[in-house]
Amino acid sequence: MVLNEVDMQLLAAVQDGLPLDPHPYAAIAGQIGLSEAEVIGRIGALQKAGIIKRFGVVVRHYEVGYRANAMVVWDIPDDQVAGIGEKLGRLNCVTLCYRRERRRPDWPYNLFCMIHGKSRESVLERIDEIVEILDLQDIPRDVLFSGRRFKQRGARYLVGDAARMTREVTHG
Repeated sequence: MVLNEVDMQLLAAVQDGLPLDPHPYAAIAGQIGLSEAEVIGRIGALQKAGIIKRFGVVVRHYEVGYRANAMVVWDIPDDQVAGIGEKLGRLNCVTLCYRRERRRPDWPYNLFCMIHGKSRESVLERIDEIVEILDLQDIPRDVLFSGRRFKQRGARYLVGDAARMTREVTHG
């Protein structure tokens, strides 16, 4: 697929995130002179061509009031990790759950889940509830609270001069 000027403007418009608007595609359409349907169609074509590999949401938890973030790491017996991981992943308070290989002897943990809360205390309370609900009292775990926030952003499609020039055309 050969990118045209409109595609470049569209990539520049979406790579910093969709606008917080009830109709984000219409807002983007207004910026670059297309209809809402054309924006949605072009995004679909860019996905089909593999230019846009993923299109999703980056939730900035801090901005919506969640100030405490903890990765809970678990040392689950290998024959139970899939089942427990599925159960953890279904809980509303768990935003991310995945399995990794242990790195013994220093790192015995093989299941990771992320929990966000308004305070450290609320996160710890939630973990206690999870332990009780899923009967994980005998499972070794550790709670790793985030100490620093880094910038969250989506994929970058245009970099350097291409991004700067496209942004100037799109935003004036």
